[in-house]
Amino acid sequence: MMTYLDCWIGAATALFSQALAGEPELAESLPKPLESGAFGFAATVSGDLGGRFSVILDAAVLASPLMGEGVDQKAGWGELLREVADAAAGELLAKTGLKCRVEKSEETGGESKVSRAFQLTSGDHAWTILVRDDVRAPKPAAKPLVQPPTQSPVQERHDPPLQPPAQPGVSPGIELLLDVELEATLRFGCRELPLGEVLDLGPGDVVQLDRHVTDPVDLIVGDKIVARGEVVLVNGNFGLRVTEVAAPRKRLESIRCLF
Repeated sequence: MMTYLDCWIGAATALFSQALAGEPELAESLPKPLESGAFGFAATVSGDLGGRFSVILDAAVLASPLMGEGVDQKAGWGELLREVADAAAGELLAKTGLKCRVEKSEETGGESKVSRAFQLTSGDHAWTILVRDDVRAPKPAAKPLVQPPTQSPVQERHDPPLQPPAQPGVSPGIELLLDVELEATLRFGCRELPLGEVLDLGPGDVVQLDRHVTDPVDLIVGDKIVARGEVVLVNGNFGLRVTEVAAPRKRLESIRCLF
């Protein structure tokens, strides 16, 4: 299912190349923390999809006259990003039939979490752009809870006390291990290299991995993959937004080598 973010990427790629000087290119990249002075703009979207869509830009982009000579670069970025947000809403309607509109666009500061990261390049210069996408379909209204019939006071019952439910998919007694601390590792990809190439590696060399930048990364415990997800920034640190997890019994297999 195409999302608002998918449409924003297409609109930004087209409009950036048309509106910015030097015909810069927009490409997806790994997220990284921005230096102080980063600025951004947030669009509030409503309709069949609704929420907030934020774009945070590297402060260094203001030093380049991408908007043209003698133009207020920051104000120019605000206008351009509003056009991109409106174009993304139009593209979403054309491709999916979902109707949404940008209610307002306002300046915002840094975001603690990001959905995707991009690099804008022009000549020898490159700037990081971070995007946070909170545009979603509205959740359906919760169904009212059905109250169970009350017990007649004449018919007293003496049920045994309830035992706390065991964690789903976990064998009885495993609760004793739930406080054990394990080391978890994120794996972005891997590649096999001949020993000769490993010995020839030096500063500045690039090793291409077997995973595309849009592919999910693996969360490893022991030697087992226990979850996959997308990389996010949390208070300036890398984090993982989990999108899929292994069954609890499979996850337990990852700690066999630790005991």
